[in-house]
Amino acid sequence: MSRIAIPALSDATGNTADVYARVRKIAGGDVPNLFAALGHLAPATLSAALDAEGALASSSLSKQDLETIKLLVSELTGCDYCVAAHAMLGKMAGLSPVALKQIRNGQPTGDSKRDALIRFVRTLQTTRGTIDEDELAAIRAADYSDTQLADVSLAIAMTIFTNTFNRINDTDVDFPAVE
Repeated sequence: MSRIAIPALSDATGNTADVYARVRKIAGGDVPNLFAALGHLAPATLSAALDAEGALASSSLSKQDLETIKLLVSELTGCDYCVAAHAMLGKMAGLSPVALKQIRNGQPTGDSKRDALIRFVRTLQTTRGTIDEDELAAIRAADYSDTQLADVSLAIAMTIFTNTFNRINDTDVDFPAVE
């Protein structure tokens, strides 16, 4: 059970009701538990997060790239909520169940560009300081532009934000279980 009690969504008023309406529009009528908690506690924060996610949706990265990043970061962070969410969203973006498992387990997917992205994101998440010049050269050699690297940075940052909040809240997972 989530640590933060959330009143019934139908009882929301003001900015919270407004941001829930925005989430419903984006999510097809549902308000996932993560967004319910954030909207209740900090509607402006949730609104800013939705704005950032909107920027990512129209960024230079494909949906598969975004879900690869989000799933990998969530796995490395240990956020069961986001792992479940991004496994489902990754499947909806066209990643196979096998690829999703390989991403989570740090195994090659057989797609050299995706594998370069996984290596780069893993390096960013598991090392400290400025990354090695060879790592930057490798991701560029995989045909990722500097603009895409800026978008990778935002995807990582947004995922760490939601991972952190879910780890604090122990948010009830309302996505299909991950094997």
